[in-house]
Amino acid sequence: MTEPTTPPGLPRRLIADPEMVTACAARDFTRIFSLAKSKAGTHASRIARLCELTPSRVGEVLSGQRQITNMNVIERIADGLQIPGHMLGLAARAWEQPRIPSPCRPQTRAAEEVFRPPHSVESRTNDLDDILAIAANTKVTPGTLRSLQTSIEDYWRRDDEHGGEALRPAVIGQLRYVLGVLDDTTDPHYRRVLRGIAAELARLTGWTYFDARQHSTARTYFTQSLRLARAIEDRTFTANVLACLSLQATYQDRATEAVTLVRAAQDAARNDGGTPRLMAMLSIREAFGHASTHDRQATHTAIHEAQHHFGRIGPTDEDPAWVHYFDQTKLTVDTGIALGQLGDANAAEPLIHQALRSEPETNLRGRAFHSFWLAKTQLQRRQVEAACSTATEALDLALAVDSPRVTGHLHELRPLLAPFHSFRPVMELEERLREATG
Repeated sequence: MTEPTTPPGLPRRLIADPEMVTACAARDFTRIFSLAKSKAGTHASRIARLCELTPSRVGEVLSGQRQITNMNVIERIADGLQIPGHMLGLAARAWEQPRIPSPCRPQTRAAEEVFRPPHSVESRTNDLDDILAIAANTKVTPGTLRSLQTSIEDYWRRDDEHGGEALRPAVIGQLRYVLGVLDDTTDPHYRRVLRGIAAELARLTGWTYFDARQHSTARTYFTQSLRLARAIEDRTFTANVLACLSLQATYQDRATEAVTLVRAAQDAARNDGGTPRLMAMLSIREAFGHASTHDRQATHTAIHEAQHHFGRIGPTDEDPAWVHYFDQTKLTVDTGIALGQLGDANAAEPLIHQALRSEPETNLRGRAFHSFWLAKTQLQRRQVEAACSTATEALDLALAVDSPRVTGHLHELRPLLAPFHSFRPVMELEERLREATG
């Protein structure tokens, strides 16, 4: 007689336990492992085997002596313990199964067109979101839509001030909620607005993964946002998402793709009467793509176009809310960054320095990113002590908002610091960088 095999992962009752939900949202792996041990009898050796970890490492986590922040390890834990991706702020895992539509209701176009973070088979009949939706009997009203749109504005503000790592589970949860409400809504006007809200939430989710340097997952959500925007023929928001994809391609050293994407964004915006502010932002994104290949002429042409468009901004322009951030300060600093990418530090440094003086103190990640570029141009100008001071400020800000993208940038300074390795400020900065990356 064959012995029954132990089911993989943790019991579903433990996954749904409020303590486990809270621990997962905080990525408190000491608590997660402790709950697995105390409530499911899953000892350290089994956790280690399921998650492809060493028993000693699991023991260190259980005793609170070690933290887990590496995304590859977090994904292995999610897969090994069968914790749904959204609980840990991840994309849906490959083992999660898509929801089967109810036989009493035809599948809507929304479900066919867009990616929906899936549910596990065992939780399909008692999914918490479904239970709450049934109990609330959610009905879309203008007030509901205003509330959702206001929450998006708040999410972006909090993302600027604190970073997206802790914010991501809430945004993914709201995206799932909006898609669920969309499935139950028949009014064409409300369906259009809900799709637009879902597109913004998907873009924000993609942005938080982009900032965490999880490019594959970021692209998945950006693509979802693009499909939602195209479904309602919102060409300006389509341009916005294409611009995000272009910036991501620039980061991944795919300059040709970056330029192609942003030119498609410009075409989409232009066909819908894109405002001067929007066209200026898109021109700067094109400049980034050209600068990454050191195409000096194309970069300066794109910068000139951005300045030309920005000079046409009028008081009655009806800009989309999501492009209001692109003001004179942002144009100045982005121009400086593009010139810095070209290696023209003498032109770039004063522009970035000027922008930092007028940038809001609350925009921590933006200030961290711009401080990195200021430090880089200062190093290129051999202002070593000033560069070390600026880079230290950038590192402190990056750690405050938990931005792996900015922290990763700071390591680009190391080759520039190498000729000055014996200089005390350089040694202190190197030590801080080592501490920051553990």
